Amino acid sequence: MSHSYAAELERVRAAIAAIEGGAQSVAFEGRNVTYADLRALYARVERLEGLAAREARRGGISISLGAGR
Repeated sequence: MSHSYAAELERVRAAIAAIEGGAQSVAFEGRNVTYADLRALYARVERLEGLAAREARRGGISISLGAGR
């Protein structure tokens, strides 16, 4: 399975929409998320928006495993 920040961002936004739409909780990444968790989800959206934008500019995720130059 390929990972992308844009796809993760959409999953987080869907969880937020479900809770804001009246759901008492939603299953997200193996745990139940409730209204009280919205602040954490909003913060995650902010972080993922930046990562997804950078990913789109670069054409994908880049991981460096070597020592810096």
